[in-house]
Amino acid sequence: MTITTFSAREFNQDTSRAKKAAATGPVFITDRGRPAHVLLSIEEYRRITGGLDNLIDRLGLPLGVEDVEMEFPRSHEVPRAADIA
Repeated sequence: MTITTFSAREFNQDTSRAKKAAATGPVFITDRGRPAHVLLSIEEYRRITGGLDNLIDRLGLPLGVEDVEMEFPRSHEVPRAADIA
């Protein structure tokens, strides 16, 4: 696996080179010298995510289940301003 780094400017100027580089490993795209984005091939993305594309798959629910109702516990505590005395 080869890791490649492009500045945002380089990426904008030569997107096809970045896509070719993603075939051999992740491509880090930097903004002002700091990593901001990663470009992956779809195969690598699917390998990392286990081929799971949505929340239903991730929850392990059976195929065909599309309407899922969820309840989240509600806090009865009301946020209060900090007492700075």
